[in-house]
Amino acid sequence: MVAVIHTSSRLRAVLQYNENKLEQGHAECISAINYPKDADALSFDQKLNRIQRQLALNKRTKVNTVHVSLNFDPSEKLSKEQLAEISKAYLKGIGFEKQPALVYEHRDAGHPHVHIVTTNIKADGSRISLHNLGKNQSEKTRKEIEIDFGLVKAQDRKAQEFNLKPVSIKAEYGKSETKKAIANVLDKVLNEYKFTTMGELNAVLNQYNVAADIGSEGSRIRKNNGILYRVLDKDGNRVGVPIKASDFHFKPTHRNLKVRFLYNEMNPNRTKDSLRIRNSIDFTLYGKQNVSLPRLINILEKDGIDTVIRKNEEGQLYGITYCDHRTRSVFNGSALGKQYSAKGIAERCIEDPFYLHQQKSQRIGMEIGQAGNAYHAGNGSSLENDKSLDSLLSPVKDGENMPHQLKKPKRKKQKGFSMGF
Repeated sequence: MVAVIHTSSRLRAVLQYNENKLEQGHAECISAINYPKDADALSFDQKLNRIQRQLALNKRTKVNTVHVSLNFDPSEKLSKEQLAEISKAYLKGIGFEKQPALVYEHRDAGHPHVHIVTTNIKADGSRISLHNLGKNQSEKTRKEIEIDFGLVKAQDRKAQEFNLKPVSIKAEYGKSETKKAIANVLDKVLNEYKFTTMGELNAVLNQYNVAADIGSEGSRIRKNNGILYRVLDKDGNRVGVPIKASDFHFKPTHRNLKVRFLYNEMNPNRTKDSLRIRNSIDFTLYGKQNVSLPRLINILEKDGIDTVIRKNEEGQLYGITYCDHRTRSVFNGSALGKQYSAKGIAERCIEDPFYLHQQKSQRIGMEIGQAGNAYHAGNGSSLENDKSLDSLLSPVKDGENMPHQLKKPKRKKQKGFSMGF
């Protein structure tokens, strides 16, 4: 199970993100925890108002919306009941069992996953601390759920996914050692990853310190449609002896790669693979105005997606490619849509890379793991307080239901007096 936690101050935007998926037929609201009605009987406004009324109890806390995604292994066939029970167990483990929460099952990616929308503002107006929530409570709960529900342990899954180490070799090692190291990487990448251009291929190869060099414009290599494979050092500089494509027994030549490009482009899973990357980006950026590009790259990396960016001499971003190590697929940003291209991402992210550091106390990190299949029954949700349905699901008015400890004391009016002369 992969547990990803985001916090924000924009409840409506987070809820709308999930409702949009529902309207598109890509999601279903499968559980409404601590709501007076079942999920399928709630309108958008009723879903929003129930949580919004709780937010109104504490207007001092700006970060008051918690958005969690629980992701499961593609091999798992989890029922709605199982997903609902796992979600409830997760909320209880992180101390949110009494909070109003909506659980959405998303069906727009290659693996089962749910999104949970809730708040850290409690019924008495106090707040649940979000400090190190992902690192401490979430990680502990994830491990317990893996045992209780008989799920695949996260560490075992991660060990299977990233088993190819980058090439670490110096130029003086010589041609034979260089060729062997490059061949190991090429054999893995060409047979397992889905790329459709030379740029996408290099985006993967570069992760393993290898580059496919087709030469500069007008060079002899380019004119002859040749390819030289090179080793890169940790800074991306070329080292060692370049090896011609024809020198490898499996012939990773320009001609053969064109066939591979076409084959990968026609792969029936490519559309589904692209959805996972788009969802990861949207989940990170939707409804937020404080995510920098470095922060986005870091979050995607924890989800198994490497982001390769290209900048000009002035430092402006002009190219971006995503390499998903879980689905073994590679996409140029523009192939996913305008909002995922270099220009689109630059517009969606804040410019100041130090902004996130200033906001560090208001955010929490992500914790990741992978899991499998089981069923665990639990108790049904119930409301903590005996409130009427109408009051819970109706819009909140300013100042309504404000806890007494948060209300400002009223000033006493001084009686006037007059003096006669």
